[in-house]
Amino acid sequence: MDNHRTASQDSHYDVIIIGAGASGLYCALTAGRRGRRVLVLDHANKAGKKILMSGGGRCNFTNYFVEPEHFIGSNPHFCKSALSRYPSWEFIAMVEQHKIPYHEREHGQLFCDDSAQDILTMLLNECSAVGVQVRLNTQIDSVQALDNDKNDKNDKKARFKLLTSKALSKKDKQAQKDLAHQSTAVQASFCCESLVVATGGLSIPTMGASGLGYELAQQFGHSLITTDASLVPFTFTDKTGELIRTLAGISIPVIASNERISFKLPLLFTHRGLSGPAMLQLSNYWQTGETISINLLPDIDMTALFLTHKKSHPRQLIRTVLADYTDNALPKKLLAALQTTLWDDIKDKELANIKDERLIELGETLNGWQLKPSGTEGYRTAEVTRGGIKTDEVSSKTLQSNYQDGLYFIGEVLDVTGWLGGYNFQWAWASGFVCGEVV
Repeated sequence: MDNHRTASQDSHYDVIIIGAGASGLYCALTAGRRGRRVLVLDHANKAGKKILMSGGGRCNFTNYFVEPEHFIGSNPHFCKSALSRYPSWEFIAMVEQHKIPYHEREHGQLFCDDSAQDILTMLLNECSAVGVQVRLNTQIDSVQALDNDKNDKNDKKARFKLLTSKALSKKDKQAQKDLAHQSTAVQASFCCESLVVATGGLSIPTMGASGLGYELAQQFGHSLITTDASLVPFTFTDKTGELIRTLAGISIPVIASNERISFKLPLLFTHRGLSGPAMLQLSNYWQTGETISINLLPDIDMTALFLTHKKSHPRQLIRTVLADYTDNALPKKLLAALQTTLWDDIKDKELANIKDERLIELGETLNGWQLKPSGTEGYRTAEVTRGGIKTDEVSSKTLQSNYQDGLYFIGEVLDVTGWLGGYNFQWAWASGFVCGEVV
């Protein structure tokens, strides 16, 4: 390493990436492999925090089956170019090269056998191997586009200037007692030719999520598609909410749907509402105030079952008919709660004494329980942010801004949201790769 660099040279980079998450680190290592001088800045005290907590700590890092229809956004075609140029097999190959053990779960989801730390360590090692610098605890105070005609000779290629501040650690404060009664921020400025915004969305603020990426986009004239918490559990405040709370911990296979889409996946009752893969997936397509439908017995036509039993076993009770399904589809506690809620008035009547219309109504309810969530758990627990920077204003091939040369947006900050199952990570790797190839 050249120890005689000037301060000015040290602050100049070919590429600066704001955000040391999945997309930012992958863009950094890709650009670094091309010989670019890369700096990654992040305000958090640790890189890749969301990587570490993902997949229950095992990181659902991609999926065997990745198609554009697994993503939503105002422009459904935008993600196609990056996904086709960087398929999931490419990332899997890197994982295998680093000898990280992994396994497949249902629907092609891939998880680490051991820990999500394996994926983060791999990314950081790859970055280190190509000279990428990562600076943490660094706040972005301002970003300025430079007039190249006025740049000094040392910064001919500089398009952007960033002013940052860094909070001192307790150790630093103790060592620098002369600063004890002064500001605890150390300021620095950096210049770069290419600036990549990889700041993520607003989900899980405890992990350091912020709206910085959206603010920078608007600074340079970009529009935003309204953001919302997604891949998130539903909440209920009415009597349905009280019922759900009594069933916390129960998980059953269902078909969850609205007017636009349906998912056949497990549902989980919680103390706060409805969760599990079925609910998280459906939340991607849910708007406030909408009703959702839950088929509690997706493999059985309940109306036909009731009417058939009425003819063959007229003296049976409804709970007796349903008792055959209490092992998995309808646990006894859930069956009892549904009885109190849906057919308490006829719970002790024999089928022969219940009108067909009432049995049809109950069958249709069990195959399509209509519920109106009061909302969701919000960004606090949301896995992703739906909406973001309008993709019509960004190149799908390079991820460069249509309004500002040298400015790029990648990952979750864009209006691209994947399904549950490793798709959002695959978008992070793919968008980071195509951007890293050109910055």
